[in-house]
Amino acid sequence: MKPGGYAGRILRADLNRRDFRVEPVPSEWVAEYIGGDGFAARILYDEVPAKADPLGEKNRLILATGPVTGTLWPMSGRTVFISKSPLTGIWGESHVGGFIGPELKYAGYDVLVIEGRAEKPVYVSICDQDLEIINASDLWGLKTDEVSAAIRSRHNDPDVQVAAIGPAGERCVRFASVIVNNARAAGRTGMGAVLGSKNVKAIAVRGHQGIAVNDHERFVELANDAHRRVRQNPQAQQMHKYGTWVLTAVKQTIGELPTYNHRTGVFSGWEKLSGDYIRPRYTIGDRACFGCSLGCKKVNYIREGPYAGTLEEGPEYEGLMAFGSLLGISDFPTALRANQICNRLGVDMISAGSCIAFATEAFQNGLIDSKMTGGIDLEWGNSEQALRLLDMIGNRTGFGDLLAEGSREASRRIGRGSEQFAIHVKGLEVSGQDGRTHRSIGLSHATGARGADHLRSLVTVDQLGYQEVAAKRWGCDKLPEIVDPYTEKYKAAAVVETENTYCIRDALIVCWYSVSWPPIFWMEDFAQMLPVLTGVSRFGERKNLIEIAERQVTLKRLFNAREGISRKDDTLPKRFTVDPMPEGPGKGQKVNLEPMLNDYYRLRGWDEITGLPTEETVRRLTLEWTHSHSASS
Repeated sequence: MKPGGYAGRILRADLNRRDFRVEPVPSEWVAEYIGGDGFAARILYDEVPAKADPLGEKNRLILATGPVTGTLWPMSGRTVFISKSPLTGIWGESHVGGFIGPELKYAGYDVLVIEGRAEKPVYVSICDQDLEIINASDLWGLKTDEVSAAIRSRHNDPDVQVAAIGPAGERCVRFASVIVNNARAAGRTGMGAVLGSKNVKAIAVRGHQGIAVNDHERFVELANDAHRRVRQNPQAQQMHKYGTWVLTAVKQTIGELPTYNHRTGVFSGWEKLSGDYIRPRYTIGDRACFGCSLGCKKVNYIREGPYAGTLEEGPEYEGLMAFGSLLGISDFPTALRANQICNRLGVDMISAGSCIAFATEAFQNGLIDSKMTGGIDLEWGNSEQALRLLDMIGNRTGFGDLLAEGSREASRRIGRGSEQFAIHVKGLEVSGQDGRTHRSIGLSHATGARGADHLRSLVTVDQLGYQEVAAKRWGCDKLPEIVDPYTEKYKAAAVVETENTYCIRDALIVCWYSVSWPPIFWMEDFAQMLPVLTGVSRFGERKNLIEIAERQVTLKRLFNAREGISRKDDTLPKRFTVDPMPEGPGKGQKVNLEPMLNDYYRLRGWDEITGLPTEETVRRLTLEWTHSHSASS
């Protein structure tokens, strides 16, 4: 008898053979990984050989759900896409909301694995047991919204959930995204390029089955209580009103709003990128993902000006940053238009804005010229120019073809010292944070499995009661040191705990605001709910969940180690470790990464010299099977 919450099946789409096969989820995987990116990590390590070309036939694209996906639990609509990243060459993952994850579960599958490469463009169609690999030559070249509309029309079903790539994915832009429900982006690490390399234009899913729950009555009771707590939570109420735009003012206040390619953390035009300014002028509606009682997605419309008529859901804070302060642009219509272009072409907004910022700073410092850019004199604050470059990146035309390789590779090809302006970690462009004014995010960026990652660990301990809990767990008797953003003390403990917690969140798989706030209490919520949902009693103990999280974090590290990643790669751009913050509340601050790394490795059970998991840790986490996968496998 399979545990509650699971469909119990893995679906494989073999593009070479143009057929499908269904396998049971191994029973031991449930106890060892729970689901979500845990299942995907096991599959990716097992099946993608070391040094495999991310855009080659041997790579896999995995779409995974968790036991909570599609249930009554709050915010249970998230899904994860996982593959070897064509942008970084290491572990790649991107999470997305919407409805496609629940639909896959309702079709009877926990995981979809796409393998091989189709000879001609296709899309993968899943409707319960009706499985097809369908010719998509007529869809090739279309933008993502056009693809979704065409597929729904072809199937004569408006409820078919579509994950599509645009021209950027077809052209294997290294940070191409997968777009779900027209406006939800699995944006980071280039999952769209992986699909494009396999000649897969889209994945269409429709399901009509239910999800069995171990203790239905008790689960409904817990879910209703969780929904109530979400609605009453002050932070959640702010998110309902403004979405992630609430962060703009917060970041500006603490001096952590990335501006002019992360040169500084304060921006004079920040107010026009804040929720208070945007909502009354541009927002015309709220949207929510599956099972959400929050509704943080905002539909916006531009009534006048050069981008009049633009109607689009988004952008998030990160998009505002990427096509706002990062480029010196204080204009919401520009960010909304950029968001629309990114959604339709299928481009990661963070990496795209970062690549343009890199090129602008390199140009301003005389390292590239208008001959290289095709006659474009790159300058800060130029909206028209930013959108033009974005279109060039998504279509790989002119100078955009170089930027489509990502800032690390573009700077390598340009040379001349331009590498100093490529703000990335392990090839992934840094998102909307700054370790100089938030030490724990500096450590999170440096050690993240996919590179500069703010979503697998983001420390938030902001009220006295929460500080006291943290102090007890982390062995600290000085509460101010826990929340002091300018000290390296205790930051590794905070990052490890948060990373473990988020790991379970991403195995379930749920959104940020699906339980209590802050995240320091999530494990207790998960431990109460999971046995009721699944019937697996060991999930009811916090220590067991921590062990599962440690296993997954370490497995991702072992995957990266096969690709040559070690301590030398757990670093930050010199902008954060050498250049002091020039102004704002954090003026004069820079990151001293080394002591935090030592603490992090010690807490993880990884060698402090190499940054790799020790044999004792590998055995403790029952990962000895990884030794059978040699570097040449």
